Amino acid sequence: MRVYNFSAGPAQLPLPVLEQAASELTDWRGSGMSVLEVSHRGKDFVECAADAEAALRSVASIPDNYKILFLAGGATGQFTAVPANLAARGERVAFLNTGQWSAKAIKEARRQGVAVDVIADEAASSYTTTPGPGSFVVPADAVYLHYTPNETIGGVEYPDIPDAGDVPLVADMSSAYFSRPIDISRFGVVYGGAQKNLGPAGLAVVLVREDLLDRARPDVPAIWDWKVMANKDSMLNTPPTFSVYLLDLIAHWIESTGGLAAMGERNRAKAARLYRAIDASDFYTNPVEERSRSRMNIPFTLADSSLDADFLAGAESAGLTNLQGHRSVGGMRASIYNAMPIEGVQALIDYMVEFERTRA
Repeated sequence: MRVYNFSAGPAQLPLPVLEQAASELTDWRGSGMSVLEVSHRGKDFVECAADAEAALRSVASIPDNYKILFLAGGATGQFTAVPANLAARGERVAFLNTGQWSAKAIKEARRQGVAVDVIADEAASSYTTTPGPGSFVVPADAVYLHYTPNETIGGVEYPDIPDAGDVPLVADMSSAYFSRPIDISRFGVVYGGAQKNLGPAGLAVVLVREDLLDRARPDVPAIWDWKVMANKDSMLNTPPTFSVYLLDLIAHWIESTGGLAAMGERNRAKAARLYRAIDASDFYTNPVEERSRSRMNIPFTLADSSLDADFLAGAESAGLTNLQGHRSVGGMRASIYNAMPIEGVQALIDYMVEFERTRA
């Protein structure tokens, strides 16, 4: 039986995509081989990777002057690659710190020897807020401004795109990638792990504006050098082929379900429904300020935390899985990425209402 999987990642994938992949698993394109077995240099896979790139460019309206890279190492690998490709050691970079993933990116940038300037820091609120309009100034000499639009752990979403002026804006889009339309031209670099909305773990999708491809330090390993990888069509080494194949299927699934505009509206409606249920109850609480609430990751706590284990056990029995909050914050967390249908959200709400009725 398929369950409603509320995992923060690796996350639930679209059932039609899984079914197509299952049907092709042992004989892909009539080759007599699985896509897991074919050469990444072979004609079929080269076409698959090119189609994945074209589908992403189409569905997200990615401008022609951006390179699309399929890289191993996930978003965490890009915590290293971003400063290595954009900043010389000692140069100034700016960060907005809105959660634990922002903090990890800051830590890695410091390891790369750049001068990190945290121009907005929401740690004092336990990462339940985002910087207000006009609350920070981007240094004119910053090489780039980095922020995390959606913080998976805390369930915090930056409500708009920050104005970086002439400074290139870099975004770790992992938990919000392709969840709604955004204007890619506002960014210098967008990157993210695929395991939320775009496929299995291990793949990072990186969008780089072409004028930023000549900044890499001469000692950057080739595997992290965006220009090298762009020149090799992301195939300097063997790419995560199965992840790229699934990414292609998912990009076409997004197109077939109405594109990003329709996806964004579905995601807005799902989140609004769950937040309404939480806010209408004295038994459940969401800790995030309203303007900064995530549409992808919704944490909530019970009025009596001693009931947490019973809540989770009952949910599991009801086919609602992976609702336990991150170990650093506790409570519950419902991740409702693209593949989560509205029926799954309603099933969770129905369970929450019944649990409150019998335990409050």
